[in-house]
Amino acid sequence: MILNNTDEKIMPIGGQAVIEGVMMRSPERIATAVRRMNGSVEVKIQEYTSFTQRYKWLNIPILRGAITLIEVMILGIKHLNYSADVAMKDAEENDQKKSTKKNKKESAKGMSTLTAIVTITIAMLVGLALFFALPLFITTYLFNIEKNAIAFNLVTGLIRIVFFVGYIYLISLLKDVKRLFRYHGAEHKTIYAFESGENLSVESTRPFTTLHPRCGTSFLVMVMLVSLIFFSILDSVIILWHGDINLIIRLITHLPLVILVGGLSYEAIKASAKNTSHPLVKILIAPGLALQRITTQEPDESMLEVAIIALKAARGEEYSHLIKKEVSADSFIETIS
Repeated sequence: MILNNTDEKIMPIGGQAVIEGVMMRSPERIATAVRRMNGSVEVKIQEYTSFTQRYKWLNIPILRGAITLIEVMILGIKHLNYSADVAMKDAEENDQKKSTKKNKKESAKGMSTLTAIVTITIAMLVGLALFFALPLFITTYLFNIEKNAIAFNLVTGLIRIVFFVGYIYLISLLKDVKRLFRYHGAEHKTIYAFESGENLSVESTRPFTTLHPRCGTSFLVMVMLVSLIFFSILDSVIILWHGDINLIIRLITHLPLVILVGGLSYEAIKASAKNTSHPLVKILIAPGLALQRITTQEPDESMLEVAIIALKAARGEEYSHLIKKEVSADSFIETIS
């Protein structure tokens, strides 16, 4: 996933890999392109204006980051679900199974905004428990540094990073996730080519790197770095004011402020994207780019085609001439197996 570009000279573009496809976002619309088993590309286009664009009073530092992140997660889940519907439709057709009218109706509806919000809420709660609360428990009960704000948060931050990198590595071993990561690479290459002013084609897009500083992977690493600093300061203030701190106090104060840390991290990513050549910025974004060596993989030509179609559709450009039926169902199945 790439957060929207911050350079006002070119149209802001963000994106995300989905099942056998890519979703791209522009300021006016969202387009998701998915490769079908018959080799064709199915495209879904949705006119969309973000909350921070519709309501200018929301477009203020930190707050806009928190709102954008929630928006991106909801949209991401909905379009991921759309790609899953397409994959299911292909699987049913390939197996020559007929769905009931009820199933067809449900598939056509896709995921509602309410369902997406519930899904995101559950995912966030699980993520908070695993990557924020659990490291607090481990540091509290295994290390005798509870009263030292900096040491405590440094150890907690390292545990979070180990958990996160371990999780990313383990899921990267799954066959389906490997293909998702290749589409992630196609998304990055295509956005890089667009931001460089290239005429989008497979040939012009292929040379670009799959590592992008505004990627969601880099953002999550930035969240961990910012949280280390932010909570060290917060704990120091609590100790100075209250005279004591413990696990309960940390849970009560840390968890509700994660969204604030997300907003701060969003601003840090925006600032770093404009100053990637600065030595300090290079150091700060290096961990995120390194982790992208796992979460992005080199795409093939068909994946780049899908990403280009999605980007052109999101920009409102003609893309139908790019859709080719060159891959048979049998060869497609062989490719993904």
